[in-house]
Amino acid sequence: MTALHATEPATVYLSCWARVASLTVSDVDRALYEDRRLVKQLAMRRTLFVFPHELLPAVWPSASARVAGTERARMAKDVVKAGLTDDGDGWLDQAREEVLALLADAPQGLAAIDARRAVPRIDVKVEGTAGEVWSAPRVLTHLGATADIVRGVNTGRFTTSQPRWTLTRHWLDDVPPPWSAGEGYRELVRRWLYSFGPGTEDDLVWWLGATKTIVRRALAELEAVTVSLDDGTTGWLLPDDVAAVADPGEWVALLPVLDPTVMGWRGRDFYLGPHREQLFEGRGNAGTTAWANGRAIGSWVQDDAGVVRVHLLESVPASTQRALANEATRLTEWLDGVRIGTGYVSPAMRVASNTTG
Repeated sequence: MTALHATEPATVYLSCWARVASLTVSDVDRALYEDRRLVKQLAMRRTLFVFPHELLPAVWPSASARVAGTERARMAKDVVKAGLTDDGDGWLDQAREEVLALLADAPQGLAAIDARRAVPRIDVKVEGTAGEVWSAPRVLTHLGATADIVRGVNTGRFTTSQPRWTLTRHWLDDVPPPWSAGEGYRELVRRWLYSFGPGTEDDLVWWLGATKTIVRRALAELEAVTVSLDDGTTGWLLPDDVAAVADPGEWVALLPVLDPTVMGWRGRDFYLGPHREQLFEGRGNAGTTAWANGRAIGSWVQDDAGVVRVHLLESVPASTQRALANEATRLTEWLDGVRIGTGYVSPAMRVASNTTG
């Protein structure tokens, strides 16, 4: 999938559950926190993702560096406006230096609250340009975007985010050297085409949070080929991925909020049909989705007892209903009473919650 959305911690686990047989929470925990083959990293569109370890050298100088640059400019402006300093870049540089020095002596990492208490410079509240108020975690987030630190062990349950921030060199024994920005973008575009192709140039620009110039250069270097999409637009594929895809047969899936498949393209009509307004909340974020044979046809929620209930937005054959019901039972058993909260409630989820109670 190239990367898993990690804005909500449970999404990582549920996205894996939907794709991996016999998966346990401990399996994902082990990959994240023991083997460290998966690493959380802020990247495309200032979104937190989980990447495979080997992809980090491509992500750091490209998508993450772009976010870090934008964040630096905003933070530097904010602290000057707040009256903390006349030199916003200097303030941020000093704050970063003090946090890095603190974490150098804490190989097990520190929670954000401990870092804030130990570094008075970041123990502030600053009003941002969009009216939001930020404090110490924003500095830690910037250090994460520049790959100096990472979100280490999560001290809470898998449904919550309570990381201990640690130096990247402490967390990863073999920190891979970063590639050039161009090489990084090219690899991300290659991975996207592998996972989500065919797709349009606009899809790639949106997904990367980059520019058309960056995307066009990467497509040219990859020698990507054009194909005609059903709606008449031009899509792109890797040159070795143009053969017809075999019919996978009947299938269903229950995907979590912000699942990478649901968020893979900017143009989504081919899998959403008439259901976009029901399955995405007002800010453009996907809620839970129920899928059948390549299309999103509904959502799912948990009732007060933690039982997963599917809410359909269209009529489907009885066999599809039974298959989705079986998936709902399987997910209910896997969650074992754990309720998954979310800040991304779609209209379909709201209707389903009012129905199930």
